[in-house]
Amino acid sequence: MRAMGQNAGDLADFCIPCNPYFPTDAMFDTLQRNLRTILKFYPSDAGAITAQLASVLRLNPSTISLANGSTELITWIDRLLVDSSVAVPIPTFGRWTDQPMETGKRVDMFLLKEANNFELRIDEYIEFIKRRGSRVAVLCNPNNPDGGYLSKREVIRFMDALEDLDLVVIDESFIDFVEVEMNPSVAAEAVVRPNVIVLKSLGKNFGLHGIRFGYQIANPALTRKISAALPKWNLNSIAETVIFMLAEHRAEYEDSLKRLALDRFMMNSQLARFPELTVYPSQANFLLVKLPGHLDGAELCDYLLAEHLLLVRQCGNKIGMTSQFMRFGVRPDTEVDRLVEGLRGVERLSNTGGGGHHTPTMELVSHSRDIERSIS
Repeated sequence: MRAMGQNAGDLADFCIPCNPYFPTDAMFDTLQRNLRTILKFYPSDAGAITAQLASVLRLNPSTISLANGSTELITWIDRLLVDSSVAVPIPTFGRWTDQPMETGKRVDMFLLKEANNFELRIDEYIEFIKRRGSRVAVLCNPNNPDGGYLSKREVIRFMDALEDLDLVVIDESFIDFVEVEMNPSVAAEAVVRPNVIVLKSLGKNFGLHGIRFGYQIANPALTRKISAALPKWNLNSIAETVIFMLAEHRAEYEDSLKRLALDRFMMNSQLARFPELTVYPSQANFLLVKLPGHLDGAELCDYLLAEHLLLVRQCGNKIGMTSQFMRFGVRPDTEVDRLVEGLRGVERLSNTGGGGHHTPTMELVSHSRDIERSIS
């Protein structure tokens, strides 16, 4: 087996979507040189860090709340602003369904149809929300796990059509990866509306999931309500340092987004060469792929890890999806070549042996678990 001859350092991660080009090596070097000072002293309070981020984003600091990851903000939005019911398209990011269900809210799930490439049709969603009587509505743009994108004009139309709701949340965690439209965010429009919150995730944009930082943008009254629930020192010193570094490294960040967009195009082209795969259009830093009927995503995950040291994600645990769907994070071409090689191996296996279909066996499943333990 190929995996037996490789080291854990050869692992390629297509599971967690991140930005492989940012922060730059020079930025990591700066962090490393200053790590003792960063860790030894308390960070600034939330107000000071928020003011710096607002300066970089050219927004009024009274419209921003920073938190320890966007998931923390989802939790507080649910607890503070969702009284009875919330409408959510599915499939989407799981916390938007799981969090309100955990606190006893009614979750009205609007099914995105595979036959429509999981496209969110705004007029149908608006009609569904009004028919169900939902008091809160969520829209992820681009959506996770399919990467589907709605134009800024459509999102504004959505917000305006639901001005009578208690709250409308636009989750823009992956908006920076959009290339089909200039300035796709509706953050500036949200701050002048009484019932809209826009959610952002710096960790996803920067490829720094371990730091955990996200923020919300809304009118000052909504922002005060969220901020009042958050601890005064709710961000760590590394998060603060990266936010302050962003101002002087904005050009490198913009360059990283251009490089990733090219990687997405090339990766899409490579995967589309497999006639049995369905690759869905994406404006995020990941691609949704449907496997042929004879392949199971859970077994494919084990096979690719065991044979090729590739971490991939199947979507069987997402509401509205099955394990026949895979989400691949966009990676540089050298790693994509390894993924393509691995998929070719599966293609050969599936077409051998008297017309039967050969998928990874329990022996491979066990072997992949051993590898996972060895690299954890």
